[in-house]
Amino acid sequence: MATNTIAAPPIRKSKNLSEPNIDQSAQVHPFSQVVGNVKVSPGVTIAPGTSIRADQGSSFLIGKESHICDGVVIHGLRKGRIVGDDDREYSVWIGEKSYIAQLALIHGPAYVGEGCFIGFRSTVFNARVGAGSIVMMHALIQDVEIPPGKFVPSGAIITNQQQADRLPAVQSQDRAFAAHITQMGESLPQQSDYHLQQTQSTPASNETPYENLVDDMTISTHVRAQVHNLLSQGYAIRAEYASKRRFKTNSWITCGNFSGKREQQILNELEKCLREHEEQYVRLLGVDREQKRRVFEAVIQRPGESPEESSFRSSASKIPVSNNRTNNGTNGSFPSDSISPVRACIQQGYKIGLEFANKRRFRTSSWLTGPTLSASRESDAIRELESILAEHENEYVRMVGIDPAAKRRVTEVVIHRPGETTVASSNGTSATQRSYRRNSSSSNGNSSDSVATSGRLSAKVINQIRSLLAQGYKIGSEHASKRRFRTNSWKSCSPIESNREGQVIAELEACLSEHQGEYVRLLGIDTKAKRRVLESIIQRPGAQNGNGSSSSAAASSTGVRNYSSRQTSATAYSSASSASLPAEIVDQVRSLLQQGYK
Repeated sequence: MATNTIAAPPIRKSKNLSEPNIDQSAQVHPFSQVVGNVKVSPGVTIAPGTSIRADQGSSFLIGKESHICDGVVIHGLRKGRIVGDDDREYSVWIGEKSYIAQLALIHGPAYVGEGCFIGFRSTVFNARVGAGSIVMMHALIQDVEIPPGKFVPSGAIITNQQQADRLPAVQSQDRAFAAHITQMGESLPQQSDYHLQQTQSTPASNETPYENLVDDMTISTHVRAQVHNLLSQGYAIRAEYASKRRFKTNSWITCGNFSGKREQQILNELEKCLREHEEQYVRLLGVDREQKRRVFEAVIQRPGESPEESSFRSSASKIPVSNNRTNNGTNGSFPSDSISPVRACIQQGYKIGLEFANKRRFRTSSWLTGPTLSASRESDAIRELESILAEHENEYVRMVGIDPAAKRRVTEVVIHRPGETTVASSNGTSATQRSYRRNSSSSNGNSSDSVATSGRLSAKVINQIRSLLAQGYKIGSEHASKRRFRTNSWKSCSPIESNREGQVIAELEACLSEHQGEYVRLLGIDTKAKRRVLESIIQRPGAQNGNGSSSSAAASSTGVRNYSSRQTSATAYSSASSASLPAEIVDQVRSLLQQGYK
């Protein structure tokens, strides 16, 4: 057995250092380096390639049955000290039964408590890690004190105490993962005739081994993908169950709030709910905590059906995709003015999600979350969208661009409305007729595309809203009867709290519908300066397609002022975009500006 209980010789220029104190039962590989005042307790294992040098900071203590893996570096500063569990000062203290994984760096002053796990390539410097804590891979812990029993996720950078105090507690699956890694570490050196002792206790019998956490799950891949999609958009996950009788009356019972904060924890809790209610219906919910509303509902378990069958029935992503193609890669049923947002999202590496709403939900902006497209090419994404639009012909469909890195929405575009018809354009592509985008010209040549008709916003107004939101302004609206309009006495509509384009448009259209026989004007509000930057009339009593005047002309006759140069440029931009530039170019310009490019 290739073990060594005598330390490697001290490095050059360190001949006056104290000799390490290594217990006879400790296993120190001959290819490791232990230098200076280092106390190695009984049962400690030090793997090859480690460097433990107390040549500057001193002294070090490695607790009983701890495991120092390959390539670990333990070093210390000349001055900084911590207090160990024996109330003495040390440069580095590693508690009993702790596991320091491959290529980790423990740089004193540093304290690692009893039973801790420090993951691969993680760094602990000038910090204390409380007993029983688990630090995952590539994490940095510096200048803080981690409370006992906390979980530090992979890649985390914990450099202030507020971050450390908010860390989640270690869960059973985290301990199972740590135990799985320690067992892997034990098995590898045995192949080279180098015995490593067991460093951590085996998980309790009621805990699931790490390697079985995924394989034994009854949750289908489609449900897991939907959970991942909802979490990436910042929504909370909930579940409800119902017996056959309750299912018929739509009387669901909640499974309770899921306490997990990470995707794997939530999946484990969801699986537990499925197993507890194996002979009942179970549905998955996505909840917008800020708006206090549901954005997604899908039955994921039905009595007598396998999870795959239930998820197949509840997943819109399983709709077959048409293979009929025309010259532009689609079958001609996808709106041409919606291709640009799809192309922009794919080119920028964003994911594309879908949301659905019937007419009632659309009025209240209560969208239900649909599937996330799996395609990475524009033509494939458009074919998927075509098949989904065909399935939701009588609903509103909204496309959502999602930045997976920042976990936020970057764009929202309504791509389908009930009752739209597809007509062929002169170039052979398709175009969708929409009342808020396609307004006929009046007999005298004046365009009516700036005044809302039948409670719908015009394309020019939508561009104004988009421009204001892009500049960080809030949107408001006011209404006035004909008598109040003459005296300039406006009343405020319901306040619009959202800054999402789709919700703002829906609330404005609701205001237009509610006050059809009145004047309605759009407001742009600078919340920081507490002033208005835009006032523009978007509805007039009796205005119909073909006889309404433009809002810019109406604004000048009712005393609308240019409050700032920013507002003037925004108005000019929206006017130019609706007058001359193609929709595709406008979308590209908008996308570049939103990302801060010139």
